[in-house]
Amino acid sequence: MPAPRTHRVLEWLTQQSTQSPATPEYGSWLLGRVSESQRRRRIRIQVILTVFVVVANLIGVAVAMSVITVAIPVPNIFAGRAHLITTVVAPAYVVVAVIVGWVWATRRILDALRWSIEDRPPTPRDQRNTFRAPWQLTVIPLVLWGVGAALLTTLYGMVDTGYIPKMLFGITFSGIVVSASCYFFTEFALRPVAAQALETGTPDHRGGPGVLGRTIMAWVLGSCVPVIGIALAAGFTLTLRNMTVTQLSVAVLLLAAAAAIFGFILILIASWLIATPVQVVRAAMQRVEDGDLDTHVVVFDGTELGELQRGFNRMVEGLRERDRVRDLFGRHVGRDVALAAEKRNINLGGEECSAAVLFVDIVGSTQVVGSRPPVEVVELLNEFFGVVVDEVERCGGLINKFEGDGALAVFGAPVAQEHPETNALAAARAIADRLRRDVPDISVGIGVASGIVVAGNIGSHHRFEYTVIGDPVHEASRLCELAKKTGAGVLASAPTLEAAEAAEQRFWTLGDEVVLRGRSSPTRLAAPAE
Repeated sequence: MPAPRTHRVLEWLTQQSTQSPATPEYGSWLLGRVSESQRRRRIRIQVILTVFVVVANLIGVAVAMSVITVAIPVPNIFAGRAHLITTVVAPAYVVVAVIVGWVWATRRILDALRWSIEDRPPTPRDQRNTFRAPWQLTVIPLVLWGVGAALLTTLYGMVDTGYIPKMLFGITFSGIVVSASCYFFTEFALRPVAAQALETGTPDHRGGPGVLGRTIMAWVLGSCVPVIGIALAAGFTLTLRNMTVTQLSVAVLLLAAAAAIFGFILILIASWLIATPVQVVRAAMQRVEDGDLDTHVVVFDGTELGELQRGFNRMVEGLRERDRVRDLFGRHVGRDVALAAEKRNINLGGEECSAAVLFVDIVGSTQVVGSRPPVEVVELLNEFFGVVVDEVERCGGLINKFEGDGALAVFGAPVAQEHPETNALAAARAIADRLRRDVPDISVGIGVASGIVVAGNIGSHHRFEYTVIGDPVHEASRLCELAKKTGAGVLASAPTLEAAEAAEQRFWTLGDEVVLRGRSSPTRLAAPAE
């Protein structure tokens, strides 16, 4: 069952690279953190690339020897004059190639990434060089393996022309696979530098293959080339007739195994390069779903996946802006009104509903304003309104508007309440108690009334506000005026008290009937019990 096993391996790699709490930014803990110093990052990248490239090339040498000695055993490279080439020239070239490759690669990467080492902003040319660096580093093993193939094929061919086909195939096959692995791994190792280059914007030219290009390249080099090798082995046997049936069978089996192993490795690396940016974005999306709008993804991929990462950051930035506007909107009109406006189309007009209205106003506001500096007046009003807003919202009400030194609060609109009268009366008592305790420099009048009101948007399509209109609004305003004149502080209408729950009624007492200003019928008053 190779497919499920491949899936499990790939899933494990992506989990290791994205779920590590220490270094999630670049998709793997191997690459360090964004906050890492440039010097430490340079050393880390140099070590990763050196270790991988050296190990990959040594493995490639071992594979080439296996193909030349086991898969295609004839002619024997240890026989006759070929023995000297096998035991002296070939090992010497491997050592020289490793040293030359290391020096060459180091100089090439230093030239390409000098802007990062010097910790300066990248120019467009620096960006292009950064994304071309994997190609440039891949050229090095290709050249060294190509020179090795030409040199050894020539030397062995001078001994016996029968060596030429198998030397060309064995060395070239390993060189192509090793070089492809170096390309993919270099792309991975240079992610921190790519992220720095992408901070200034998307480069004009990508300089490397996209997602489709990576996948096709992995298939061609990991599967197509080995299959061609199998066909060549069969062709050599049919043409030269230098292998027995048993030897050909062994050769085909070994080459098929090499095709399966190297194809799996290259596809795995290519898939990993594709999967890790997606996994990072997916993890970031989960954090956004959990309410963390400060989430930011490091853009470290130069392909379409980098655009996905950049798009995610733009999306989160838009969500933050929308959340800020929503919060600001809610502070101006009330969060319930803002939420209702989001959920349904905004239309002028309103609808009837049962609500309770609370008016609160400062007694002698002209004297308060005239006897204090403007700065002190603002501070005093903020303390006053702070108490009013806290208690109204605690009781489930909406501050509909501030009117100079007063405020209008509504209970039961736009969100219906089972007992708006109870909530309004409780808020009135709490406001009066807290103002006497926390803001003793002012006195207020509070009026509470209830009944049927029309709640909705008033104004024009270009500029409107949410408000409530109806007799309870006027009644609460008149009760507020009377409360200031009589010194009672808080007054409510008897129908409002009768509609409230018994638990709230016990805090109130009924009083006399009065005819409020502008009204023809008497209103029985209710006040908090002393």
